[in-house]
This record gives sequence, structure tokens and C-alpha cells, in this order.
Amino acid sequence: MHVIAQTLGGSIAIIVSCIAVAILMLGVLYRVWPPASRMAHNDVVGPSVGVIGTTYAVIIAFMLSGVWNDFQSAQVNAEQEANCLVNIFRFAERLPREPGSHLQKLARDYANLMITEEWPAMANESFSKSSYDIMQELWRTMIGIQNQDAAQQMILDHAMTQLTALTEHRRIRLLQSRKRLPSILWAVLLVGGIVTVGAACLFGVINFRLHMVQVFAITFLVSLMLVAVADIDRPFQGDVRVPPDGFRFALQSFDNWRPAQ
Repeated sequence: MHVIAQTLGGSIAIIVSCIAVAILMLGVLYRVWPPASRMAHNDVVGPSVGVIGTTYAVIIAFMLSGVWNDFQSAQVNAEQEANCLVNIFRFAERLPREPGSHLQKLARDYANLMITEEWPAMANESFSKSSYDIMQELWRTMIGIQNQDAAQQMILDHAMTQLTALTEHRRIRLLQSRKRLPSILWAVLLVGGIVTVGAACLFGVINFRLHMVQVFAITFLVSLMLVAVADIDRPFQGDVRVPPDGFRFALQSFDNWRPAQ
């Protein structure tokens, strides 16, 4: 379901297919078990549907809340990574001229690669090899800085702290780009949706159109929530994903930065 629901067209196709199957199932049930025969069991079916619907609503609410929290966490982590990069760029101004200028260039190149290569690569559960090389060069350059005075040593310590945080946020982001709900939880969601819609079809309602509208509404709502979970579950894939806005803003910060005279 993840793969199909990665685009808006795929999400709509899933919702329409679920509604069509539910209406078809209702039509077959009307032929096999006429509503007049089912009406005698409405007193039993009604409470059962209420319990099933409430249980499924709680389950899917927890799932949707969980994947939304993960999505927001991925967004915050990406923004923190970009903030660390901006801090490194600014600290580099007060370091020795040659390594400082090189660090600023590396920071700018890293931000550009995040937008042009890394984000498209994460859509395929991969990463940019060039950005990894720049990360290594950042470490080599900063570790190799020597012959600084006490003030520069303090700035270098702060820059190293930011680089350490940048590396951690990058690693977390790459892990988040591969994270997904376990198959067992998807089985719970799908089976729960089928049981909920199937239970709604068991009501004995003489008016087929009225019953069809009821089943349509329930199926639409259930399938819509499942598609929402599938879209949000992968924070760096599909139409609903974390954008590289933090790195775009970082590039603007680099352009607007005025070195001290």
C-alpha cells in the first residue's frame, strides 16, 4: 500500500477501489441474504457494529497520531541539521583564513547537494555520495586546523560541537528515510477496516440506496484514513514529505551574511 499511495493519483485509486469493492459486496449480500431476513438481527448487529467501530477508531487514531509525530520529528531533525550548518558557516569566519574559507565553501556545497541530490535520493531510500564526501571533508578540515590563538580555539570548539550535531542529525535523517510501520500493524489496520465495513453491510435495511450511502460514507472515511497513514508514514517519500526548506533558508542566510570588517 505504501508504494501505491506515494502519489495523489495512487491515493485516489485506492479510495475509489475500496468504495467500489464495498458497494459490490453490499450488492451481493442483498441478493444472497435479503434485508427482510436480516432485519430480525439488527438488535444484535447494531451493538456489535458500535463496538467494532469504536475499537477500530481508537486503533487508527493511535496509528495516525504516531506516524504524524514521526513526520514532525523528521521535519524538526532536518531543520536542526540545517541550523548546525549555518552555525558552522558563521563560526568559520573567525577561524584561520584559509581553512575558514574552505569550511564556508563546503557548507554552501553541502546545502546545495541536500536540495539537488540528497532529497531526490531519499525518495528512493538512498543518499547522495557527494554529500557524504563533503561531510568527511568538513571533519578533515576542522580537525586539521592548528596554530590558533585562545579565542580561535574557543570558536573551533564551538564549531566542532556544531559539526558533531550536524553529523548526528544527518544519520538520524537517513534512518528516518527508511523507517516504516511494521507489517503486523498494517495487517491490523487493513483487517480492522475490512471487518468494520463488513459489519456495516450486515444491517437489514430495506432501502438499498440508503444503505449504500451509509456503506459509502464509512468506506470512504476508513480508506481515507488508511491512505493518510500510508502517506505520512514515509516522511521523505511520496507527495506528502518533509521538504528541504531548512537548507534553502540556509543558503539565503549564507548569501545575506556580512563578514565583520
